[in-house]
Amino acid sequence: MDQPSTPSVPDPHAGRQPGPAASQPEVTGAQPARGQEMAGQDMTGRPQGRSGPSAAGTPGSGTGVPVEVAAPAGATPAPAPPIHVVLDISPDDIGGRTVIGEQAVARVAGVAARSVDGVYALGSGASRALGAVREAVGGSGGTQGVSAEVGETEAAIDVTLVAVYGVSLLRVADEVRAAVYAAVEQVAGLSVVEVNVTVADVHLPDTMESRPERAAGATAVEQDG
Repeated sequence: MDQPSTPSVPDPHAGRQPGPAASQPEVTGAQPARGQEMAGQDMTGRPQGRSGPSAAGTPGSGTGVPVEVAAPAGATPAPAPPIHVVLDISPDDIGGRTVIGEQAVARVAGVAARSVDGVYALGSGASRALGAVREAVGGSGGTQGVSAEVGETEAAIDVTLVAVYGVSLLRVADEVRAAVYAAVEQVAGLSVVEVNVTVADVHLPDTMESRPERAAGATAVEQDG
């Protein structure tokens, strides 16, 4: 038997023009799930792994004000760079006063006097003994035999010395005077008014100093005989 045919139901949308579809945002990539969106943020909405304002000054963050890191204990601080002063004005235009002491002038004069050939020592016997005591206790005998009077622009020097036996005492005195004059003028920048030189003694060689004692001893032996 033939099966009865099922009547066809007309499509209600047949013959109808499709209307404009609702606009949807264009999706260019895969959208993460809601759980994945929250996985990279904390409860405040900031990305995890990045601290708040307190981390703005930490070194290496690249943001905020750099924080100076203290040097470890015991570390030697780096030396400060030298300061170079460049004067745009003449030193003569700067106010102030320069004072050169008598001790300084006496030392300069003493060095110059000792450099002269024929000078055995500076000072007399008493001053040399006192200078030896000062050197023994750690003092300075560099100005023994030399004294100086210093004004604002002028100086006067007195030198007492012991000459070597056999040299011309006048020549030694003149050379000492010239050496002291030149040294004080050049080093101290003072005008030397006078240089007084006193030859207090003459140093004899050891052989000559022992001869009178030997002669006196021989005379005493002859008298006893």
